[in-house]
Amino acid sequence: MPLPSPVHPVDATHHRSGSAAPVRRMLAEETPVAMVYGGTTQAVMMASPADLEDFAVGFSLTEGIVTEAAQIASIEVMDHPRGVEAQMWLSEDRAEALAARRRFMAGPVGCGLCGIDSLDQATRGLPDLSGVGPVLDAAQVAQATDLLRDWQPLHDQTRAVHAAGFLVPGQGIVLAREDVGRHNALDKLIGAMARQGVDAGQGAFVLTSRVSVEMVQKCAIAGAGLLIAVSAPTAHALRLAQDAGITVAAFARGEGFDLFSHPERLNAKVSDVA
Repeated sequence: MPLPSPVHPVDATHHRSGSAAPVRRMLAEETPVAMVYGGTTQAVMMASPADLEDFAVGFSLTEGIVTEAAQIASIEVMDHPRGVEAQMWLSEDRAEALAARRRFMAGPVGCGLCGIDSLDQATRGLPDLSGVGPVLDAAQVAQATDLLRDWQPLHDQTRAVHAAGFLVPGQGIVLAREDVGRHNALDKLIGAMARQGVDAGQGAFVLTSRVSVEMVQKCAIAGAGLLIAVSAPTAHALRLAQDAGITVAAFARGEGFDLFSHPERLNAKVSDVA
C-alpha cells in the first residue's frame, strides 16, 4: 500500500472585497506515525508523510534510543488504514537499553518529550559544543532563512509546514527537510544527515520556527554549534544554549538578526549587524 501524499487538494470559496469565487487549495497532510522498535510502539507522532526513514533515524538519535544511525539494523515504513508505522530493529545492546528504559517509564509517551520518565530527563545534560562549528559572516547569518526558502516546496503548496536546513559556509543550504511539526522537520534533517554522513559540526541549523528547549536539545545532540531561526528563543532554551556552547541567532529575516549567545562564531563588528 503506497504512503499517503503529503498534500491533499480541497475546494474552497475565496472571499475578498465583497466578491466570492471558487478556489482549489492544497492542504498539508498530517498523519499519525508510530515509531516501533522490535515490534513495540515507543511513540506516535503527527507528521507529514514524507522522508519517514529520515524521520525514524533522526527521532531515534535525538531521543537517545541510539547514538549512531548504524545501531538501527533495519527500517521498514508501512502504511496502515489509520496511519503509518516506522518499524525498526536495533542492535542487541541498544535493544536491551531501550527495554530497560521502558521498564522504568512512568507514563505514556507523546510529542516533544517522548518516552521520558522524570523531570531530570526532561532537562537532561547536553554535550559541550564550545569550539565546535565554523565562524560565519554576519551576511551569511542574515541571509540563511532566505536561502532556506528555496528548499520549501511543500510550504509553497500549502503555507502550513515548517522547515529545517543545514547551512555550510561557502555552499549555502546543502540539505533541508519539511514537516507540519517543527520538531519533526529537525528530526528529519538530522536523520538525513546521519544517513548521508554529513557532519553537523561543519555548519549551522536553520529553522523556520521559534527556538524551544527541544530544538536546542536536538541541535546539541546532533553536534551543531550554531542555530539560526526566524523567530525568538524561549528564555529556558537560551539558557540551555548558553550552557551547551551553542550560538543562537534569531529573528533572522532579510538583512538582519539578533545574536543571543556565543558571539565568538560571528565574524562581525557590532556595527555590521545593527
